[in-house]
Amino acid sequence: MTKFRLNPTIQVILMFGLGILLAFNHVLWLNITLCALCLLYLASQRVAFKKLGLILLISLPLACGTWWSFIAFSQTNAWANAALYTSRLFCYLLLGCCLLLTASLEEILFSLVLHLKLSQTFVYGFLAAANMVNALQKQLRSMRYAALNKQQPYHFYTPALYLKLIVTSIQWSDALAQAMRVQGFLEGYPRTFSFQDHLPKWQWGLAVMLIVLYGFLAFLN
Repeated sequence: MTKFRLNPTIQVILMFGLGILLAFNHVLWLNITLCALCLLYLASQRVAFKKLGLILLISLPLACGTWWSFIAFSQTNAWANAALYTSRLFCYLLLGCCLLLTASLEEILFSLVLHLKLSQTFVYGFLAAANMVNALQKQLRSMRYAALNKQQPYHFYTPALYLKLIVTSIQWSDALAQAMRVQGFLEGYPRTFSFQDHLPKWQWGLAVMLIVLYGFLAFLN
């Protein structure tokens, strides 16, 4: 029996659709229900509890700051506004977690290319930049070690450090562009995909139903 999993494209649609409605919603119990549903979905996908707990822990100071700002400065309904906007923060956070903790970056982008016709040039460029992050981190460590050997330590506020990283990134981007051309990548030309992404039609209906239902309940009150 296969595990139930929403397609990344459907999750992106839900995230944006519900996210827009969240900005205008003033029903606290609806936000709490949405948070609970997100947590249930994350649990069904067996997301690592430590990873999710760390994310929630990091967001806690922001939630406390949001809560206190309304308690301290709101002129009317301070407690109600504090609870509403704090719950809204967790809704946005958990909607993002449902997408990013259950699918890889490649799965999300390629799914959007197949089902929402996202630009292939943008996707390959974005993936190239994302994959360069680890290489840049290694390059940064090498630069700092080399500087220490010369008794010229680099600090985070040292302009020369950022200048060297920019020069290195430009050199790598040129090499990457040449490699993509060698592999046959041409902007605007169709490409074949080995990536398979099944999207059942009922998930489109589920996304529309959930967005419409949330909007109905949010603006009914």
